[in-house]
Amino acid sequence: MNGPAAPKDPEKERDFFYIIKNKCIFGTKMPDGRGIQYLYQDDGRLENSARITGGITDETELALLNSTEGFKKLVHSIGISVEADNPSEKIIFVFQMYGRNDIYGGGTELEIPLTGDGAEKRIYLSEIAWKEDDNQPGQIKVIMEKPEQTVTLNVRLYLNDGYSAPGIDEEGEIDFSCEDYKNIIASSFLSAGDTTRLKRAIDCARNGRETCIAYIGGSITQGAGAVPIHTECYAFQSFCKFKEKYSNGNNVHFIKAGVGGTPSELGIIRFERDVLRDYTVEPDIIVIEFAVNDEGDETKGIFYESLIRKALKLPNQPAVILLFSVFANDWNLQERMIPVGQHYNLPMVSIKNAVTPQFYKKDGKGRVFTKNQFFYDIYHPSNVGHRVMADCLSYLFAQAEKDTGLGDREKGTEYLLPKEPVTGNTFEDIRLLDKRNVYNKAEIMPGGFDGTDTILQCVEMDDSLVPVPEFPYNWHYDGCNTDVPYFEMKLTCRLLVLIFKDSGETDAAKADIYVDNELVRKADPYVNGWLHCNPVIIINEKESGHHFVHIEIDKEDVEKKFTILGFGYAV
Repeated sequence: MNGPAAPKDPEKERDFFYIIKNKCIFGTKMPDGRGIQYLYQDDGRLENSARITGGITDETELALLNSTEGFKKLVHSIGISVEADNPSEKIIFVFQMYGRNDIYGGGTELEIPLTGDGAEKRIYLSEIAWKEDDNQPGQIKVIMEKPEQTVTLNVRLYLNDGYSAPGIDEEGEIDFSCEDYKNIIASSFLSAGDTTRLKRAIDCARNGRETCIAYIGGSITQGAGAVPIHTECYAFQSFCKFKEKYSNGNNVHFIKAGVGGTPSELGIIRFERDVLRDYTVEPDIIVIEFAVNDEGDETKGIFYESLIRKALKLPNQPAVILLFSVFANDWNLQERMIPVGQHYNLPMVSIKNAVTPQFYKKDGKGRVFTKNQFFYDIYHPSNVGHRVMADCLSYLFAQAEKDTGLGDREKGTEYLLPKEPVTGNTFEDIRLLDKRNVYNKAEIMPGGFDGTDTILQCVEMDDSLVPVPEFPYNWHYDGCNTDVPYFEMKLTCRLLVLIFKDSGETDAAKADIYVDNELVRKADPYVNGWLHCNPVIIINEKESGHHFVHIEIDKEDVEKKFTILGFGYAV
């Protein structure tokens, strides 16, 4: 290989910090046959990466990362390197700014071609033609010539004069067999609870009977941060560990029903569809993971407890396990949820209790892995994190198996259900209503909502890598039926939850929601600003009654689009 005739002088040495370090990236197949991985940088993610991965503590520098102007002031250039199995693999790296007016289309895209040989290339910010609509760092896209492959990505930010970064804290290999690691796993164990149902499921598997483990939760249960998402997620890993230890033949089955960005408010509505599969599958174990999603629960716990009761009341009496995941800022809602688990004497596992204390061990003594190693981003665990979560669940199974003194062996945990709820059980009988799942006491007049939206939030279910659209049997207003920009429904119910599509697209409409001719709330797809499913309560009464629901597009948005994904109802 020949070099250049006149090599450049080395660049001035600059301070830098990593925002992505040795991160595994998996290219999901696109329609054009290439692979792509999105790494979101908005909503404080970039700042968090600078703290955790880069070790930045200067609040002034961190604040600059939250806007495009601040980013340009702080950052001189971006260094990117990718390692692939094939060093000549062609890869495109894009750092996209989000726009102020047009979120996804209005911002500058910083793009550079790479190869998978691990050599770093730089994007120099002084050479970029910036757009006027630039607002904030939005997302990184890694586009691969060949889909469904794993590569390793490093991204570091070189700083302009006047700014500094600490030195690199090298991370060692993780010893998953050491005593400190075993202690971390053991500290996740909050309670075995009444082990009757769990031991019954273990015995069922050992005796060769058909046994099923189901997982319901948010994006962590979906597998976000795991690479690849379908086999490295905590749910699949813990299922595999259970199957390896307790199965007798191929008799243990797997259901994964995680949907990113959604609370138990949506989880309970889709429970029959996603977990029970229209009663064709009866799970023997149900893991519920909403500890970092339920801040969005309007009732602050009633939906969560209602979901638990709904699961416990199933005819086959499954074991219900409460799993408390954690964000990179050490936050979750377990203090609100633990009393519910105690009330029903349920097994409980806390990832927060397991991993957070060891992050802060002085001089690294007793620390087995760093935050950077455990977390993929501010919200989701990495492959390491997912493995830890799976090991914590496996530890619970082992403890339950050894238990000889807990539980009422005659009645099992069903005797707990008549107890008064801790927070409430208002929603435990809620069901899904959409174009496929009909309700005979609901008369639907779609008006201008006569289409079906196909641009939907998609998730990877079970052990499949193929994303499945959420709520495909929807009612869609496409901005063409401006003479009838409304949807109407007459129904008998005591509870009604509207599920509508959130979007950051410029053609998304707002809608006013009327119940019995009174405006109850406005549905705004820009509140969250990204493509996902948003549940909101519109009727909440003690007694069932006849109601008239009218959903009308905002007068200023009649040429834009709005999607009713479905409803949750109870009579």
